[in-house]
Amino acid sequence: MLLAVAALLSVLMGIALGLLGGGGSIMTVPILVYLLAMPTKSAVATSLLVVGSTSVFGLVLHARAGNVQWRTGSIFAAFAMAGAFLGGRVAVYIPGGVLLGLFTALMLVTGVMMLRGKRTTSQAETDTHKAISVPKVAVEGLLVGGVTGLVGAGGGFLVVPALVLLAGLSMQHAVGTSLFVIALKSFAGFAGYASHVTIDYGTAGLVIGSALVGTFIGVKLAQIVEPARLRKGFAWFVLVMGAFMIYKQAGPYLASAGLPNLALVAALAVVLASIAGLQRRLAA
Repeated sequence: MLLAVAALLSVLMGIALGLLGGGGSIMTVPILVYLLAMPTKSAVATSLLVVGSTSVFGLVLHARAGNVQWRTGSIFAAFAMAGAFLGGRVAVYIPGGVLLGLFTALMLVTGVMMLRGKRTTSQAETDTHKAISVPKVAVEGLLVGGVTGLVGAGGGFLVVPALVLLAGLSMQHAVGTSLFVIALKSFAGFAGYASHVTIDYGTAGLVIGSALVGTFIGVKLAQIVEPARLRKGFAWFVLVMGAFMIYKQAGPYLASAGLPNLALVAALAVVLASIAGLQRRLAA
């Protein structure tokens, strides 16, 4: 039963990855940790394998539609792969609980960035192909790659805005090109992890197969659905899931301190409501 639910959620993850060029690991790590009870570091490593494999499939579909800028993606990916491998190697020295906390914080930042993202990325709905700032792309690539290797996040929510703002790509081309970058650096991060964690390749294969189905659907939807509306909906999904992960991690500490879990739920609800109010004011 749990494997069936995991497969269904993996399909949704694939849809997000194919449609938005990111968000795969935001769903994959919680699926593996909370639903399938996989150890945190094994979940992060498996997530990198899943996201990398799924991104390759999405990349092929986007490339056939002409949505991939290979030169720009190659420059970004070269630095991102180095950062991902280093992040994967450094992760061996960091406790799993800390990694999960970092991942949760990253989810919340991701949600806010995706809510605000359309305002910044809409400035480049058509490709201008302005000159690439190699130093900026190098720094961005190393940072995004480091995040990928450390906490298993593909980083599409960071790659897509970078490709739009630094390389002048349209949103559609940035999504396709981001899958090229994500695939390479996810595999690099997995290589960094593979030497010190155990991987359940059977479970990974199930998740990958399900995600591939979703990716096919997502790429097709990307051609016809309004990106802004979908991005906003997915952003709220990420924020709610991040709040759930905070609840799961903080609940035991509240119980040991004699505090009711309801207090944490109320606090998280207030935070989400505040973000919603801020988003409405920014959109006004």
